[in-house]
Amino acid sequence: MRMIVLAPLLAAIPGVALAEPLTFDAALQHAAREAPSLKAGVAGVEATRADSVAAGRLPDPTLSVGIDNFPVSGPPAFSFTGESMTMARIGVEQPFPNPAKRRAQRSRAQAGIGVAEADLAVETQNVRLETALAWVDLYYAKRRLAQLQVLDQSLGELQETVSARLASGSARPSAALEPDQLRAAVNDRRSELTADVAKAQARLARFTGDPQADVSGDPPTLEVDRARLIAGLASLPSLQALDAGVGAADAETELARADKRPDWRVSTSYGRRDPAYGDMVSVGISIDLPFFSKRRQDPKIAARASEAERARLLRTAGEQQIIAALDGDLADHVMHHQRLMNARNTLVPLAKRRAELDMASYAAGKLDLGSALLSTLALAEAEVDALSREADVARDAIRINFTYGEVRP
Repeated sequence: MRMIVLAPLLAAIPGVALAEPLTFDAALQHAAREAPSLKAGVAGVEATRADSVAAGRLPDPTLSVGIDNFPVSGPPAFSFTGESMTMARIGVEQPFPNPAKRRAQRSRAQAGIGVAEADLAVETQNVRLETALAWVDLYYAKRRLAQLQVLDQSLGELQETVSARLASGSARPSAALEPDQLRAAVNDRRSELTADVAKAQARLARFTGDPQADVSGDPPTLEVDRARLIAGLASLPSLQALDAGVGAADAETELARADKRPDWRVSTSYGRRDPAYGDMVSVGISIDLPFFSKRRQDPKIAARASEAERARLLRTAGEQQIIAALDGDLADHVMHHQRLMNARNTLVPLAKRRAELDMASYAAGKLDLGSALLSTLALAEAEVDALSREADVARDAIRINFTYGEVRP
């Protein structure tokens, strides 16, 4: 029924066109499929996985071609056949990095995949949160706008009463202007609320891919349970991203340590000489000698180890920051709930009672129209404010559960 009331009103708003409405769950599903940042994150994960295939593999062999022992002086100078050692050579060299380095390279590649997946999870959480908040903002912006429309209708009815009194001479001529003055003030307020609708719709369109996204149904009812949220902190995407950063830093440290172990290479070559002398084959092995590790490898190991320690400290700080932010958001949620109860139980009933009494006094000729209209406007503002407070409570519940929990409404 609420959507039936709102549809004609929104159709009259310039620049607002009705699209197929989205429920809260449908909006989240659309965002999961259409958000460009999520598609980019998926592409990034796939790229990292593709890179990992080559991690820890043997390097490509090296082909070498050359001429050995070519004379440039003496009687055989510049002759390919005058010197028995002159030969055309072709060879292949295959590097063999030490096993620890290859394991470390594979570990680093897997850590990179973990980082990419964690980043995607963080972005997914952000998109879900922003989509949910945009949906709720649009829902309540439309309700506030509809509530203001009720005041417009009552002003029209009041205008008829004023016209009747003017005709009978029981009201002063200037009273005819007062409903129009109030209507002008209401129009200003309507412009603000119309802008709120347009902005919320634009935000929802950004994530769902529907340029004219609309809402259908009611927001979800979410409980806020601090103990449950604290128990599930370790599974939060933001902390998992920090965990992935720790894993990546450890992999870099292991790779730096692996550099202290020697790599080796095997080479073989075939030398073609003058048939009078016979061909030659050479085979060789070369091994790295890390004799100066204190000035080369050790500083790099120390640097990577310090970065790993930094990653662990950032993980600890991140968890502490999340707990502090959760407690702050919970405090705001309690405050917003108390303000909502105050509006529902006190402010709106008082404004309604005052408006009724003032209109009764106006009808009895004991109060001027201007004062009665101000009470009516105050009631409308109180009801709109109550909806804003209700929106704050709903936004808090969504923000807390979608930020610190794994809610799937």
